[in-house]
Amino acid sequence: MMKELVKRLEETKKNKTTVICSLIMLLTAVLWGFGFVVQSVAMNTIEPITFNGIRNLLGAISVLPVCYTSSQRNKSPVPLTKEEKKKERKTLITGGVCCGLCLFAGSVLQQTGLVYTTPGKAGFITALYIVLVPVFGLFLHKKVGFKAWIGVGIAVAGLYLLCVSENLKIEKGDFLVFLCAFGYSAHILTIDHFSKKTDGVKMSCIQFLVCGLLCIPFMFIFEHPTLSAIKGSWLTIAYAGVFSCGMAFTLQIVAQKHLNPTVASLIMSLESCFAALFGWLVLNQTMSGRELIGVALMAVAIVLAQI
Repeated sequence: MMKELVKRLEETKKNKTTVICSLIMLLTAVLWGFGFVVQSVAMNTIEPITFNGIRNLLGAISVLPVCYTSSQRNKSPVPLTKEEKKKERKTLITGGVCCGLCLFAGSVLQQTGLVYTTPGKAGFITALYIVLVPVFGLFLHKKVGFKAWIGVGIAVAGLYLLCVSENLKIEKGDFLVFLCAFGYSAHILTIDHFSKKTDGVKMSCIQFLVCGLLCIPFMFIFEHPTLSAIKGSWLTIAYAGVFSCGMAFTLQIVAQKHLNPTVASLIMSLESCFAALFGWLVLNQTMSGRELIGVALMAVAIVLAQI
């Protein structure tokens, strides 16, 4: 009887943690959803790679105080050996660099795509990672439930209606954002692999630094960054750097540690709904009937997968 009681308490604790982490993921989706609008507005005054590089470097700076606090709070009561410290540091740096590379690929393609498409459409196309994550996860021996696969199938239908026109044409911006979904899928699975092995907050800081530094050479090769453009975009850069990057991606890493990657990706894909909502409220952007049906199917898929 005692064993059964302990088992029930452990299950209750696990369920509570899952609910809290799911809510954190939902907050992350809200921050990213509004971020699509901010990023779209920024493209009126600054070029995409320049914007992406500066916001990620700002994101790294904004996470530094949290890194320090986390280090003080999570100090091991038993001092680590020199070999253990070396191994821990190697895992942290490897995870941060791998996440940074995936983030660079996804965020640059997404930001460039936003020059040519609306925040609402970009949000839903980016959400294609809900399809790609379970597919890629199979190669990493991740289990995916039957309901999740039904949700994925409905989501594919929704994405088709949203992104492909009646004459089967995909716009340039939509295609770039479509490609970015592959980068974000790899990012989710990379986080799933490393978040259980190292400090998530520190890894988040490293990924922003890596992504920001990678943007710098491409920024000067393909664009013409100016101080006036950066000054004119300071408010959008500040939101994207501190909230979309620093806060949201760090919350993602912390919460995803306790969630199945497929479930996590489905919750995060709600960013597409919030992107469409904020695009309508802030920029007065609307969607066609066909696109709205796609949005509805996406919403049904996400809810179904969470039941």
